[in-house]
Amino acid sequence: MTTETNVVSVKNLNVHYGKLHAVRGISFEIPKGEVFGFIGPNGAGKSSTIRVLATLQKKFTGQVCVNGIEVRENPDRIREMIGFMPDFFGVYEDLTAREYLHFFAAAYRLPKDRRHSTVSDVLELTDLTHKIDSPVDSLSRGMKQRLALARVLLHDPDLLLLDEPASGLDPRARIEVRELLKAMQEMGKTILISSHILHELAQLCTRIGIIEAGQLVAEGSLNEIFQQLSLKRVVHVQIVKLSDEALKEMEQIPGIDSVERHTDRVAIRLREDELAVEDLHSELVRLGCKIRMFQPEAMDMETAFMKLTEGVTA
Repeated sequence: MTTETNVVSVKNLNVHYGKLHAVRGISFEIPKGEVFGFIGPNGAGKSSTIRVLATLQKKFTGQVCVNGIEVRENPDRIREMIGFMPDFFGVYEDLTAREYLHFFAAAYRLPKDRRHSTVSDVLELTDLTHKIDSPVDSLSRGMKQRLALARVLLHDPDLLLLDEPASGLDPRARIEVRELLKAMQEMGKTILISSHILHELAQLCTRIGIIEAGQLVAEGSLNEIFQQLSLKRVVHVQIVKLSDEALKEMEQIPGIDSVERHTDRVAIRLREDELAVEDLHSELVRLGCKIRMFQPEAMDMETAFMKLTEGVTA
């Protein structure tokens, strides 16, 4: 993929805070129109990376570009192209939602004759029109998050940088934010979203980067990440009157990494690039096994994160 089609290009990024090496040589790219999920525990380096892209972290090494422009060389131009939503809202006790958005519209240097219509548009998009004259401080956390999203859309940025946008929200508010992000994707926005709420990102993102201790341990589409994990998928099988001889024959099937016998079943660890789950079933039948239960372990985003950060696929 050529650099021109990538809205974000990060190469060998390192961030230090004194002796702490917070981000350790990570590289990734985000093509235009994609939603890239940045997953990792607190302190993994997600926010530091986003702060570099948002021009807020001055000290770093490596190359970081937005739309082909180096962040270091032209931070003012970068700020015109991004909408940054940090993981905290800030304090705006004395402002109404209308005043809050007009303040930022002025800060983004929107022409005065466009501000009213732009504010109305982003309020409608985030379903906050009925709260236009409500004090910001009176809004629920979910509404504050939607107001923050309205704010980052005021200047129609190419890239949205969203740091933990669903943090602290109740289930209904999380769904509302997720639907709003889907709408932004349909508008053609490129989105980098960090979170540790893994299953929600899986529903939203086109690609995922899993970060731990400042290093990117996996990056790609969900299918690509699951394929990595599936190299040793565990399949639980109940076999009627399993003999020791059948167990030994099972261990010799090409593609089976190991067979662990439990009281009521066997756990077969499978190299799925060599033997598909469906073919395993056929092989067991060929050996004469009478199968009562055949259950491959499901691979969800939570499992992916845990297995990758435990180094199971290394």
